[in-house]
Amino acid sequence: MIPMKRITFLLLLTSLLSITVLSAQDARLAQQYYRDGEYEKAAVLYENLYKKTNYNNFYFDRYVESLLAMDAYDECEKVIKKHLKRDPENVQLHVTYGKLYERQVEDEKAQEQYQLAIEKLPKDQFVITKLANAFMSLTKYELAIATYERGSELLKNEQAFAYNLGELYRRKGDIPKMVENYINSIEANPNRVNSVRSVFQRYLSEEDYKVVQAQLYKKLQEDPDNPLYPEMLAWVLIQRKDYKGALRQVRALDRRLRENGGRVFRLAQTAANDEDYEAAIQAYEYIVDEKGLQSPYYLDAKRQALRCRRWQLVDGYDYTEQDLQQLEQAYESFLDEFGRSKRTADIILELAELEALYINDFDKAISLLQEMIDYPNVDPKTQAEGKLALADYYLMQGEIWEATLLYSQVDKAFKEDQLGHEARFRNARLSYYAGDFQWAQAQFDVLKASTSKLISNDALDLSVFIMDNLGLDTSEAALKLYADADMLVFQSRFEDAFDKLDTLRTTFPEHSLGDDVLYLKARIHKKKKNFSKAAELLTQIVEAYPEEIRADNALFQLAELYENELGDLEKAKELYERLFIDFSDSTLAVQARKRYRILRGDEVQ
Repeated sequence: MIPMKRITFLLLLTSLLSITVLSAQDARLAQQYYRDGEYEKAAVLYENLYKKTNYNNFYFDRYVESLLAMDAYDECEKVIKKHLKRDPENVQLHVTYGKLYERQVEDEKAQEQYQLAIEKLPKDQFVITKLANAFMSLTKYELAIATYERGSELLKNEQAFAYNLGELYRRKGDIPKMVENYINSIEANPNRVNSVRSVFQRYLSEEDYKVVQAQLYKKLQEDPDNPLYPEMLAWVLIQRKDYKGALRQVRALDRRLRENGGRVFRLAQTAANDEDYEAAIQAYEYIVDEKGLQSPYYLDAKRQALRCRRWQLVDGYDYTEQDLQQLEQAYESFLDEFGRSKRTADIILELAELEALYINDFDKAISLLQEMIDYPNVDPKTQAEGKLALADYYLMQGEIWEATLLYSQVDKAFKEDQLGHEARFRNARLSYYAGDFQWAQAQFDVLKASTSKLISNDALDLSVFIMDNLGLDTSEAALKLYADADMLVFQSRFEDAFDKLDTLRTTFPEHSLGDDVLYLKARIHKKKKNFSKAAELLTQIVEAYPEEIRADNALFQLAELYENELGDLEKAKELYERLFIDFSDSTLAVQARKRYRILRGDEVQ
């Protein structure tokens, strides 16, 4: 026989379970009514649930919202007042009361309730945050700010809500206050630095970064021993592309924290990638001079400094013979220090390029590469790059057989690799330079399917170019002159190339290569950084040869010049728009549309 106490317990448990099940059903039904806009039915159910659950705040809020939706203001006020008597410390209720007054256009009374909520705040971080969120949900940012500021006073901690305040001031558009609070939030929690940087990158303009910079300088003066400020300041200066300014900060950090130069090395790489070679060289030289052989970055710093000097010198072809000799000596000194082996094979590759393409000492370039290719255990890809360069230099000297042999070796060794495709392309280009146009075109047609977009596009351009210019009598002779000029550009013999192109125009004044001659001349002027002259020639193509194959390329390059070099963004936008409208079938149309939208200020994925 079951004991009476156990029976009573089971009956009580069954009753409680029944109530719980019924409450859950009522809650689902009330939610459905509320979603469907049947607020009277929802209000009845939420009132019952509110009372059954010992005045649960969630059901109270839904009950009040239902009454407000029905404009039952008197009933709503009674409910709020009763709940306030039961829970007078609940500051959220004053926000609810304020909403009721606002709905009745009693703004002064509403503000009184909102201020009362803030005044009654306890020293409780959770309650403070909850109240601020309630104001934010009503888009009352000023009141949310006042809540957090009052909370900071109560907790005697100015940084307690700094991140939240930064977000609120951002929404208000108060950049100085936003920045101030975000910086304070990093002080409180340095782990937030990446999220703050993300916010700055997303929302700050160039002018706004100046505000951040000024505030960080002030912080640095107040607390010069805190590494947070120079680190953040360096990041801001990088955003502004002031790499020399950033270098001052990272050098100071490197010394203060007794680092191995890694921070400075990373800045140097960023500056070099952005073509600020002077700042990059200074950073690399700091590692070499200050850190010495003990730094794991010593060898790479010397190597990269050397490369930056070369890029700085040859970029734009604005250099003297003495400049080239000094750079050559720097390469030789590097090799004297580190030796000539597989470890320095890439530097030998660069020195050979300097000798061949700038100093015009092909014999030395060829000798360097022949030696490097035979080093024991040299990286196969570096060796293949050496063979491609060596083949180029043989080709420049007219030794076609040696060149094609080397191209073929790389093609065979890296059949499915991009290096193999590159070798195949250069072999086909060799035939084009040599005047074997039909065979070259056949190879370019195969290479159009290359996985490398650059090789594929170049192959397509040359294939179409040859096809377009082999249709007339005597056209092969004209095309050979053009190929010769193209070869001279490849050799950086620009004046000779101009002479060859002028001969072509004089000998074949009516030939279809007219637009191509202008296009190649524009390419030379771009290489020499004569951007205005390049733009003039590209404009001639667009205006005089709108039906020719170079027209869309010329229009795109002209737009790029105005955007990136000539500083006329409106003109660039106009040219991009013209391209995707007038040349909608062009492979460049999609890219032109994207550039146009970016310049227009659209958000583009």
